[in-house]
Amino acid sequence: MSSSSKARQRITALLDESSFVEIGAKVTARATDFNLKPEQTPSDGVVTGYGVIDGNLVYVYSQDASVLGGSIGEMHAKKIAAIYDLAIRTGAPVIGLVESAGLRLQEGTDALNAFGTIYARQVKASGLIPQITAVFGNCGGGLALVPALTDFAFMAEDAKLFVNAPNTLAGNKEDKNDTAAASVKAACGSVDAVGTEEEILGEIRALVSMLPSNNEDEAVTDCADDMNRACPGVAAGCADPSLVLTEIADDGVFFETKREYAPEMVTGFVRLGGTTAGVVANRSVSYDENGEEKEKYDTVLTAGGCYKAADFVRFCDAFEIPVITLTNVSGFAATESEEKKIADAAGKLTASFAGANVPKVNVITGKAVGSAYAVMNSKATGADFTIAFPDAVIGIMDSRLAAHVLCGGTAEEVAKTAAEYEALQNSIDSAAARGYVDQIIEPENLRKYLIGAMEVLYTKREEFPAKKHSAK
Repeated sequence: MSSSSKARQRITALLDESSFVEIGAKVTARATDFNLKPEQTPSDGVVTGYGVIDGNLVYVYSQDASVLGGSIGEMHAKKIAAIYDLAIRTGAPVIGLVESAGLRLQEGTDALNAFGTIYARQVKASGLIPQITAVFGNCGGGLALVPALTDFAFMAEDAKLFVNAPNTLAGNKEDKNDTAAASVKAACGSVDAVGTEEEILGEIRALVSMLPSNNEDEAVTDCADDMNRACPGVAAGCADPSLVLTEIADDGVFFETKREYAPEMVTGFVRLGGTTAGVVANRSVSYDENGEEKEKYDTVLTAGGCYKAADFVRFCDAFEIPVITLTNVSGFAATESEEKKIADAAGKLTASFAGANVPKVNVITGKAVGSAYAVMNSKATGADFTIAFPDAVIGIMDSRLAAHVLCGGTAEEVAKTAAEYEALQNSIDSAAARGYVDQIIEPENLRKYLIGAMEVLYTKREEFPAKKHSAK
């Protein structure tokens, strides 16, 4: 199969049947240097147009690697920029299917300027319309910034994504570390998921169906699932929020983002009663496809987890998507490596929650201890509702540590003081008595309480003082 047909086949597989309308099919390169001729650059190496996904309008471009390696030149970039301009004016997502050799050498500075043109459109569109990139084949050099500037990125298993090729890195000729590999990019958070070409296109369709078309649209659809159904598996699945979210979501659909990066922090989307909500949750255990325990994590905030969650919350806030947190955290990661970044990362997460004026609901499923709890969408940083399970713990520190500080006596005295401290300061009832918890519910009722909260907060309006944007 030719690369040209691949570029078009990807569009056909992505969009609803027979919905694609091509724009700019007759565009060719204007450059003539180095004997470059128009017939050598059909469509100038990129297929552009619009179509629908589950009836939702989207704009798409797909790079054609059969035309000078899918390299980007002046007219190639103008076609992508034109798609962005239309998408911004009509309020619809842009999806880029990338496979390119990078800059077109024959066009020199015109090609270099073309890169900047694409970057500028992406930044202009940010926060106005969702942007999604899928990487097939090579995506190197300055082109690697394109998926970095979009909201969500996916990568084929055999694709390569890099600013500097692995063999150009100092010392890497001996190590032979494939820093461009999809598995590496997923682990460092550059892409949300890795899979086959078919899987990636399916993931994009699923994601688009959950997102609003633009920042003024509503991500609401009809719900056929029972809004009041009990979810008996919630209590047992709290260690891995992906299990809880799959159980409480409409039709059992949870779309997890950045799955391989900072897995101790879960981010993703669910529908509850037909309304899309973004979820941020602490994970202490992950399971494999057979239900076997794969890995354990401490109930602490890590720098990577905070950065991951902060970016996600900012996206949700930009597109008016409610945010739900499932909190189970007892502190901050305490290693020499983490200490270098944890304050900055936690600060960014705090700022993202406190600066978001969308509906926010915090569910305390386990521990909510110390300042790490304050970071995780607490009442103080703006949660509209705080819900807790009966056996949840909320307090300034672990009761045993507090007892040693308060009494420092015999083991019997410490144990007695710890029990008293647990009841007076760390119990969920004491937090509720002070107004820090609004509802104490049984785990199996979580779905209906969250749907109720979404309905109550549907008309929420909160204005912050006028400013250009947050400085943090």
